[in-house]
Amino acid sequence: MTIRVADRDASERFYDIVLGTLGIAKTVSDEWYAEWDDFSLGADPGKVTRGLHVGFVAPSREAVDEFHGIGVAAGYRSDGPPGPRPQYRDDYYGGFLLDPDGNSVEAVHHGDMRGGGIDHLWIRVADVPAARDFYAAIAPYSGFALAQDAHFRGPQSSFTLVEGTPTEHVHIAFPADENATVDAFHAAAIEAGHRSNGEPGERAIYHPGYYGAYVLDPDGNNIELVNHNRG
Repeated sequence: MTIRVADRDASERFYDIVLGTLGIAKTVSDEWYAEWDDFSLGADPGKVTRGLHVGFVAPSREAVDEFHGIGVAAGYRSDGPPGPRPQYRDDYYGGFLLDPDGNSVEAVHHGDMRGGGIDHLWIRVADVPAARDFYAAIAPYSGFALAQDAHFRGPQSSFTLVEGTPTEHVHIAFPADENATVDAFHAAAIEAGHRSNGEPGERAIYHPGYYGAYVLDPDGNNIELVNHNRG
């Protein structure tokens, strides 16, 4: 997942500080992006990501406390103190901060975690049924199946569609193992009436073998399927 930020230095500093408390180290920082495994950001003051909620895996409840405490001590705004959230599940423990552009960033620990990095997203949408239909149409290719209502689950993480002022300018890339799957994803989305944002093809600008295709979800966010062809 990639977000666009108004101030690259300010946002990179925020995520370095708070993700460091969770053991999530920065993997790339170049002229275009800063990246922490499956999460990245790039500067684009005219198209800033807003209205997004992203929850990162915390290895323990103590790490949640540290994430929130160090974030607040560094001058960032709390979006909810650390503590149990039994409305989500009995053992759910989370703490929340706001990033420099006002997105809600969470550290969360619970018993159903299957990996590190991103645990879940909340994507706000104008029309839940329309957005649900879009993500259901691409589910055979994205690997994120509709579990219930507007909640989609993948191998290690999940996302939920929430009615509200739509999340803006977020890019989500789902992995594929074959170029043909990328082609099928794009064709299925177009056949279902959605807009292309880039035909299937190789994007060597990213790296040799990078093969992706792009479509816009009903709220205009850029959704990609990509095969990295790295063996």
